[in-house]
Amino acid sequence: MTALPPLAALLLLVPALPIGIWVAWSDMKSMKIPNKAVIALASSFLVAGLLAIAFNLLPFTAFLWALGLGAIVLLLGFVGNATGLIGAGDAKFAAVMAPFFIGADLRFVLGLFSACLLAAFASHRLMGRVPAFRRATAEWASWTHKDFPMGLALAGTLIFYLLAALMPLFQG
Repeated sequence: MTALPPLAALLLLVPALPIGIWVAWSDMKSMKIPNKAVIALASSFLVAGLLAIAFNLLPFTAFLWALGLGAIVLLLGFVGNATGLIGAGDAKFAAVMAPFFIGADLRFVLGLFSACLLAAFASHRLMGRVPAFRRATAEWASWTHKDFPMGLALAGTLIFYLLAALMPLFQG
């Protein structure tokens, strides 16, 4: 499931939760993920990761591997963006999300992403058909844009992964 120690996950969740909500909201509203949000998430990982190392919640080598994973995902994102498979904001956000998943079971992460993508797509399309909600969010570009706001699914994946990593704190 997750290899992230629960207390390290808590340290990471505190900034990741509001940033993830910001990214999802912004992507639905403008079909853009702000660079400020990408920088904020990267900065929060650096600060929380260093705190986790200081409190012996995360080994320094895992932190370095996490940064390496982020660099690999950034490179893959550049290729994906250049070929038109993924938006630039989605690629950058995925790259700064990647370090949070260091040591995770790839099957779990891909399954979680798949579930979040399906739920995000279904809920976005469903809420778009609710007249009161549609009127309240009439300015959202995602209602009429040909692309789907992937920030919604990406942010959900990050948040639910960190919440899953907290589960041992609540088990007897």
